[in-house]
This record gives sequence, C-alpha cells and structure tokens, in this order.
Amino acid sequence: MSEEQTQEPRIIVDEDWKSRVEEEKRAAKKPETAEEQPSASADAPHAGPMPPATLSFLVTTLATQAMVSPGLVPNPFSGNTEVRPPEARHFIDTLAMLEEKTANNRTPEESTLLDSFLHQLRMSYVEAQNK
Repeated sequence: MSEEQTQEPRIIVDEDWKSRVEEEKRAAKKPETAEEQPSASADAPHAGPMPPATLSFLVTTLATQAMVSPGLVPNPFSGNTEVRPPEARHFIDTLAMLEEKTANNRTPEESTLLDSFLHQLRMSYVEAQNK
C-alpha cells in the first residue's frame, strides 16, 4: 500500500465560526443609531407626519379601501380602476363589525361618519351587483 492510502483521514475543525456567531449576535442586539435606521424613501406614499390614530381615521381608511375595491374610485397607488367585489364586501362587513363593536362608545360625529359611509357603500355595492 502506498503512504496516501494508509493515512487516516484528517478532520479539520473551524473554531473561528464560534467567534463570528457571537459577534453577529452582539451586532443584532445593539440598537441602531439614527444613521443606520432606514429612512423614508422619496417614493413613499405619505412623506409628511402621520395623522393621529382615531376612530374617524380608521373608518375613513377602511371606507376608502371599500370604494377602491368595486371600482368607485381609482386605486390611489396605481391610478387604475379595479373591480374586486369580494374585497369590497369584506371592507363593508369590517365597517359593520366596527359599528357594532363600538356602539355606545362613539362621539356623535364618529357615528354620523360611520353611518353615512356604510349607507353609501352598501348602496354602491348593491348597484354594482345589479349591473
């Protein structure tokens, strides 16, 4: 037998991997500095300060989505009119659930806003289904 065939296979252990893993763990736990945090991109849909989180804002957001889904208004991001009745129905049902869950906990203005959106959306949905 030759010398190559008689030698035992050697096992090479990379001990350095442990220190690399520990370094990655420390880097992941370290809080990001202001320079490392992702900034708002120029093509972000909303560059200004966010509006306050209110029931009126939530209702308006859901109602807008409910108007985009059946094609009542164009999609604000693409500019295209899209017709998705099941999605419209989902948003209307979500608003109806919100109406039920917030009963006796809304201001008169919030109730009026929610009621008027629901009435308008339901009528538009029925009209779209009849076409």
